[in-house]
Formats: sequence, structure tokens, C-alpha cells
Amino acid sequence: MKQKTVLLALSGGVDSSVAALLLKKQGYKVIAAFMKNFSQSKNPLTGECSYIQEKKMAQKIASILNIKFVVLDFEKQYQSQIIKQMFEAYKKGLTPNPDVECNKKIKFPLLWKIAKKKFNADFIATGHYAGIKKTPSGYYLLAGKDKTKDQSYFLYKLTQNDLSHTLFPNANLTKKEVREIARRHNFPNWNKHGTTGICFVGKINIKSFLEKKIKNKTGNIISPEGEIIGTHPGIFYYTIGQKIGSHIGMTINKPKKFAQEKYYVAKKIPKTNTIIAAPKNHPILKKSQIIIKNFHLINPKEKIPKKLKARIRHLGKLHPGKLIRKNKKFVFISDKPIEYVAEGQSIVIYNKNVVVGGGEISNSF
Repeated sequence: MKQKTVLLALSGGVDSSVAALLLKKQGYKVIAAFMKNFSQSKNPLTGECSYIQEKKMAQKIASILNIKFVVLDFEKQYQSQIIKQMFEAYKKGLTPNPDVECNKKIKFPLLWKIAKKKFNADFIATGHYAGIKKTPSGYYLLAGKDKTKDQSYFLYKLTQNDLSHTLFPNANLTKKEVREIARRHNFPNWNKHGTTGICFVGKINIKSFLEKKIKNKTGNIISPEGEIIGTHPGIFYYTIGQKIGSHIGMTINKPKKFAQEKYYVAKKIPKTNTIIAAPKNHPILKKSQIIIKNFHLINPKEKIPKKLKARIRHLGKLHPGKLIRKNKKFVFISDKPIEYVAEGQSIVIYNKNVVVGGGEISNSF
């Protein structure tokens, strides 16, 4: 049998490093691809572009495993299709999910394009904690075994075609097991901290990041009763559920009531640049019905079960409920009201450990 070739996205992190090792052990010809998508993040200690450090680590791992190493520059596409779109969404008062878009528009399609065109590869692979299962009706996207690291939430926009040529070697491993494999094989990154924040950008102060492109615009913070309790520099810098206060650039007039309880961003009104803030457990902070825009089904041939669970943020609580169609859109009706539902964020629907699909949270039909 001809040896199968896999183009693996090797980031320099422990997850993709172990994925490369596992694929090699399974008999695949592995080619490691480091994706350069964003070069503006800097190491605060060295001043060096963060991606350079990551690239050096990825090269070390490829050298240890004796596999071919290539650098793929997708920065142009990432800027136009992810960063630019992200700023546009924030300007509208939405809370977008760039990681989901990055997987849909950059990571999976562009990696596959190069895999086929340049290397005549059979598959692409990543170190994601998620699984793929082939069934008579098509492919299932599964949640990862490690419930504390499961990344299926970010992958809900993958298509049947994407899943047909993708491998997730870490599907049945926990992070602890991945680190142990890396330690046993003397990988220098075995105990390296996992990346957080925006895909390829890293952990950033979102307000400072947005201020580069979006100018401040002072607006009022009001209570659910309409009382002005402070001001803010622009609704675009904040998301639903954030605790309000001077620590995030707001000026609070501190009425007596506010001093006694913590208030949270409950609603953003783009037309008037107003934030409505409310104390914990206030009805305005909760929703029982979530309108879903651009709903994507992983496997359109599969019947949607009645009993489902939904997640409105990565690793957030799974809320039981049902999915219905209304005015040509999908609506998730939760058994119990859900707190802090942010327009623009992703809602992902699960049937046990199978990802049914997902879409963007909307406030209107």
C-alpha cells in the first residue's frame, strides 16, 4: 500500500507536536506546516515577534521527529478575512468569534489547498481536541475526550468535505496525557503554556486592540429603570456579561444601589451608543430563546433530535433545550433562562458528544 501523506499544522505548541508524533507512529508520511498568519504580536520581554518564537519551536519539533518543515504565509488572507471582519463586527456593537472564522476561512481550507496542490497529500491534520467519525450518512464532528480542553465549539462551521480529509490525532487524549507523551519523548515544549486569546493573535487587551481602528465615542450607562449611572468610551469595547467599572475604562457615578451590588453589561444599543447595566440575576441579563443567524448543520442528512444542548461560549455550560425553525431561522429554546447572551457570539448545538451545528447569536429575525 502507498504510504499516506498528511500535512499537519504545527504551531510550536505541545498539542500539534504530539499530533505529529502520533501520525508518524501510525505510519503516515508527515509534513509539518507552520502557518504565519499574524506578525504584529510582540514578546513583551524580548520585543521579538511572537510568531518567530513559535516558528523556532515548531522547527525544533520537526527536527526531533525528522519530518519535513515548511512555512506557509497566510497573513494577507488573515488580515482581510479575519482581522478586518472582526473590527467591522465590533463597530456594529457585536461580539464576534474570530477563532471560528479562522478555522472556516483560513486554517482548514488554505491548508488543504496547499496539501493537495504542493504535496499531493491525502489528509490535513491539527492538534485540536475534537473527533471525527464516519457514518453511513456522512461525517460526525465529535467533542474531544478531555471536557476541560474540548475545542469542538470553534469547529462547528466545518463542512462534510472538510471532515472527509481531516485527522484529529488527539481526539481520545486528555491534555495531561498529551503532555506526558511529549515529556517521555523529550519534547522541549512538553510543559509549555497553552495559547489563549484570539486565534494566531494571542492573549491581548481587546479594548487596546480595538482602539487602533475604532475611535472612542462617549455614551451613557443606564440602569434597567433608565437612570444614568455612568459613561463609557464606546459600546464596541464591551460585551454582554462584563462587570462594569473603572477597571475597564468606564466612569461610574456610583449611586447608592450600585455601591452595594455588582452591575453587568446587559444590553448594548448601537443607535444611541448606550449600555444598559443590571445587577446579577436581573431578568434583563437572561434569555430563554436565542435566535440563530447563518445556522450551519454539520451533517444536513441527519435528522435533528428533539433533546439537545447548547453552548454560548467556549467550554461554557451546556444548556438543555430544543431547536425549532421560526421565520426561516433557527431558534434555540432553553429549558432554563441563559445568562449573558452576546449578539454576534457563536451558539453551538450538541446531541450528547456530537456537534449538530451552530450559528451566530442574533437579537432579531
